[in-house]
Amino acid sequence: MKARHKRLGFLLVGLVVLGAASWLVFNALGNNLSYFFSPTEVAENKVPADHVFRLGGLVQPGSVERGEKLTVRFDVTDNAHTVKVAYTGILPDLFKEGQGVIAQGRMGPDGVFVAEEVLAKHDENYMSPEVAEALEKGHQKGIADMAKGNKPL
Repeated sequence: MKARHKRLGFLLVGLVVLGAASWLVFNALGNNLSYFFSPTEVAENKVPADHVFRLGGLVQPGSVERGEKLTVRFDVTDNAHTVKVAYTGILPDLFKEGQGVIAQGRMGPDGVFVAEEVLAKHDENYMSPEVAEALEKGHQKGIADMAKGNKPL
């Protein structure tokens, strides 16, 4: 075999290995991505089926129900739509009704968001840009609905 053929063989093997490594990296990244959705987007079925995502909004006042052991159920709203959330674990100290929250998990078959992790906003002045944008959209939709004579949710 000539040296030229050996170099071509090494080049082809190198490209195959590089392609396989690239595929593995992008596949791993795709499985670990967690997108943010608002309660309105969940109500409109824009969320991925059986995939982990983040749900953000405000904890609906009067909706927190503590169950057995560390189970907590509450509603997350963006002032336009509401999503029921179930979480088992220790909630952050800053978690309370009327405050901003981001929950990471997936939708259950019964339409309840099953959270694996719950994050509360850090202080009174900061809110993540995604949550602020979702709340603003929900607020604008609520005003438009009231102008049409519809009752807010």
